[in-house]
Amino acid sequence: MEIRGKVHEIGATQQVTDTFKKRDLIVSYAENPQFVEYIRFEATQDRVNIFDNLSVGDEVEVSFNLRGRPWTNKEGVTTYFNSLVAWRVTKLANTGQSAAAQAIPDMPPVDISSGGADDDDLPF
Repeated sequence: MEIRGKVHEIGATQQVTDTFKKRDLIVSYAENPQFVEYIRFEATQDRVNIFDNLSVGDEVEVSFNLRGRPWTNKEGVTTYFNSLVAWRVTKLANTGQSAAAQAIPDMPPVDISSGGADDDDLPF
């Protein structure tokens, strides 16, 4: 799976146990600019260094796997957890989106005035 967004935060590498380390990357994802989503990706073990060359504000494409697992507490209640595990992060050229937007030509204005027709006359 892939997603494009802007780097919002880069976490420090966390040594969880003697043999396990992880690192988080927060990406702002604005499919709808009014409702920006902040998506947390994690990299584990030898992949924690894939976030090293990133800076806050970089436009990126994150390739990731969706992982899920159950956890049962002492009372026997099972809870499910999801993780987005990043395996590649590619910086995008900041001009890519503006160039794509410029590739769409402007539409000429359309005259929607009635042109003297009776406004009460419906077409159906």
